[in-house]
Order: sequence, then structure tokens, then C-alpha cells
Amino acid sequence: MSDNQNDYSVMLGKFKLQKFFNLKPNSELRAIIANTSWLFGDRILRMGVALIIGVWVARYLGVSQYGLFNYAIAFVALFNPLANLGLDSVVVRDLVRKPQDEKQILGTVFWLKFLGGIGALLLTVSCVFLFHHQQDQTILLVAILATGGIFQAFDTIDLWFQSQVQSKYTVVVKNIAFVIIALSKVFLIYIKAPLIAFVIISVAEIGLGALSLYLIYTFKSKSNFLGNWSFSIAKNMLQESWPLIFSSFAILIYMKIDQIMLGEMLGNNAVGIYSAATRVSEMFYFIPMAISSSVSPAIFAAKKTSEELYYQRIKQLIRLMILVAVMISLPMTFLSGTVINILFGNNYVDAGAILSIHIWASLFVFVGVAISPWFIAEGLTHLSMYRTVIGAVSNILLNLWLIPKYAGLGAAIATLISYACSDFFSNAIYPKTRKIFLIQIQSLIYFWQLKTIK
Repeated sequence: MSDNQNDYSVMLGKFKLQKFFNLKPNSELRAIIANTSWLFGDRILRMGVALIIGVWVARYLGVSQYGLFNYAIAFVALFNPLANLGLDSVVVRDLVRKPQDEKQILGTVFWLKFLGGIGALLLTVSCVFLFHHQQDQTILLVAILATGGIFQAFDTIDLWFQSQVQSKYTVVVKNIAFVIIALSKVFLIYIKAPLIAFVIISVAEIGLGALSLYLIYTFKSKSNFLGNWSFSIAKNMLQESWPLIFSSFAILIYMKIDQIMLGEMLGNNAVGIYSAATRVSEMFYFIPMAISSSVSPAIFAAKKTSEELYYQRIKQLIRLMILVAVMISLPMTFLSGTVINILFGNNYVDAGAILSIHIWASLFVFVGVAISPWFIAEGLTHLSMYRTVIGAVSNILLNLWLIPKYAGLGAAIATLISYACSDFFSNAIYPKTRKIFLIQIQSLIYFWQLKTIK
């Protein structure tokens, strides 16, 4: 066994979950482990199958068509916050705090998201027509993909299951839809279908998942929330979530603007190469989401009972995220070229160097997700917007400078730096967030102290 493996074994041995989050052994611990296990099982299955199918699709379409496909996805993603309205974290918190208002909360959020999805569709189509009025294929692909935002209203049901720490139900129904669509993509490759067929099937997956979620909720809860609406709940939620809407816009800008700028400045081939690298790098982003969504209710509960316990859980969550991110990024730095060649083939060989840099952005992504519950619990979501705006602006400026010089490699460097600015260094700027910045620093020091243990 290598020295690195020994180091990681020692570090992992120090993380015992019950002691780690100071949980009650027979209730909170069991629920969180079970819920996280379902979320991890879901994502691991999806990650494995999606990677295989995605690689197969990339090889089939070729670099240019694959680049156009990913450009369209990135373009649509920029407008997705309008469909989501930044409500997810706020909804989970309110469902935990006010279980008696469950139906009104769910019904109100559903219709808010439904209207947001329609608005996002109209805005997306208008913008793509404005910028690409002579490119009919690009307009058509973007328009089809944008219809998926309407179905996101049904993700409201997923939020209810999260608040109940019962994610296994959404995992099952979404995976059924996922497997059906995955098999459909294999069939499309077999019959040599055009690019537009893969775009349509991508939207079909969202629609099938939405229908399945609604059916399982109706069966499980024996109730229907669609007839419920509250102007007061809608007003209160939007007042709190609007900073998260703009924050989500900023997040997606610095997550997706690199692909859009590569497409505009260098063409679809550059987007295809870069997308191959980011597909591998970003497939690990489910890990912090799965952990955080399961642990967040325990953090919110601790806030009400003990400030010491509350911060203990925040610190331990950040430390765990750092550990996992480094364990992923370090090996990938040296194996990136081999990984890309095995998965995507020689046509995508330039993606290896991009991956070796882009993978380190996961460190800041993981830490950023870890501190999200703190911002919500402290009522500082409005500062999240400013943090992510810093990241978005820095990413755009860095891309303008680095892409002409280094192409996709420059975009990867820009992404890494902008993530660090947004999720880490920006917390040092505001007096109210300096406490969490110091905790982040302490967590990094704690990690390196563990690393020195032999």
C-alpha cells in the first residue's frame, strides 16, 4: 500500500459519523445514513450509466456535433434559475419548521415553479433567436431543451421527500425513468439517429421523471397539493429566495459561460473537447449535494438547540468535503490523459490536460456546498448573491483573457480561479462572513494536520 493510501486510511479512520456530527444513535444517525445511502446509490448508478452512455454519445456524434449539443445545454442552463426561483433550500427548511403547512407550501411552490418554467422558456428562445438568428439548428435545439424547465415544477415533490429524509422514493422513480431513457439513447445510436433525437430524448427524461414523482407522492401521502395556493407564502418565499435566484444565475454563469464563450470565440470543436473534460470532472459534484441535503436538516435543528453543536456540525461537514475533494482530485491530476483516452478516444486527446486542471475546482465546489446551510440558517442568503457575482465576473474576465491564449486550458484555469474567489476568498470581504472564512481556513489546516499523520 502506498504512502498516500496509508494517509487517507488514517484520515478516514478519524471520521466516525456518529461522533462526527454528534447525532443521536437511534434516530438522527440512522435517518441520515439511510437517506445519504439512497442519494449516493442514486447518483453512483446515474454517474456510472450516464458516463458510459455519455461517452458513447460523444464518440457517435463526433467532436463538432457533441460541442453543439453541449453549447445548447449550457445556453439553456443560464436561464434555469428563473424556472427554479431559488426556492429549493428555503422550501426544505420551511417544511421542517412548519409541517402543518405542508400542502400550502408544496402547492404554492409548485405553481411558482411552473410559471417560472414558462417564463424561462420564453426568455431562452428569445435570446437564442437574438444571438443566433441565422443558425436554425442551434435555435431549434435550444428551444426543445428549454421546455424541460416547465417539468421542474414537479421537483417540488422531491423537496418534500428530502424534508422527510425519505429520498429513497424519488431515487427509485427517477432511476426507472433514467434507465428507460438510457436504453433509448442506445437505441438511437444503433439506428444512427440525428442530433435532434438526442435532444428530444433528454427532455423526455425530465418529463417522465416528473410524472413518476407525482404518482409516487400521491400514492405515499394519499393527498394532492396542486389545488393549494397562498399569496402570503409565495410573497414570503420570494422575498427570501430572490437573492438565491440571482445567485443561481451567477453560479450558472461561472459554471457554463466557459462553454458558451468557447463556442462563440473558437467554435463547436473547442466546446466538444472542453465538454469531454468537464463531463468527467463534474460527475463528482453529486457527492457534496448528496451529503449536504441529508445533513442540512440536522444542522438547522442544531441551530435551534445549541450554538456549539451547530458550529461543530458545520466544521465537520467542511472538513469532510475537503477530504473527499482532495482524494478525488489528486489521483485524477496524474491519470487525466489516460482517463480521457480510454473513455473518449484519440479525437478528444486534448481534453486530458484540461481535466488535470479543471478537477481541482471540485475542492472549492465541495466547500461552497458545505457552507450553504450556514448561509441559510444565518439568514445571509443575500450575501451568497454577492459572492457568486464575484465568481461570475471574475470567470468572464479571465475567460476573455485566457481563452484566446490557451483555448480550453485557459477556460479551465479561469474556472478554477473563479471558484476559489466565489466559494472561499469572498468570505473574507464581508464582516458577517469572516467567521465562516476562518472556519474554512481552520478546516484546511485541520486537513493538512491529518495528512501529516503516519
